[in-house]
Amino acid sequence: MPMLQLIYASRPFGFDEGTIASILIVSRRCNERDGITGALICRGDLYLQLLEGPEEMVEKAYRRIERDHRHLEIRLLSRRIVTERLFPDWAMRDDPARSWMWSRDEVKAGAIDRATEAEVVAVFERLAHEPA
Repeated sequence: MPMLQLIYASRPFGFDEGTIASILIVSRRCNERDGITGALICRGDLYLQLLEGPEEMVEKAYRRIERDHRHLEIRLLSRRIVTERLFPDWAMRDDPARSWMWSRDEVKAGAIDRATEAEVVAVFERLAHEPA
């Protein structure tokens, strides 16, 4: 069944363990309710998130994120229709940014803005195949 897969990046405002825990609790609850799965990669300079599920529900979740004061400089990186979920068992997998991802210096220099849709999707495809 076709569904929407959306990936965005933002810069965290007030990044700490309490903020991340709060984001994850709320997003997991809402995502389970709305049939959304996905993953959040986070560190002090970057949130990179993939949401996948029913188009209307994913769009609503993204609009909530756009209004959330904990996200700055939100940039939509990918919006595509897919037939399979990358994270079917995860209401929201959380993960620290891996060493194979962009470094802080690369992000600061605009790596996210220069990344192609395929490169951004590949980050999550790789994460989906790694153990939790």
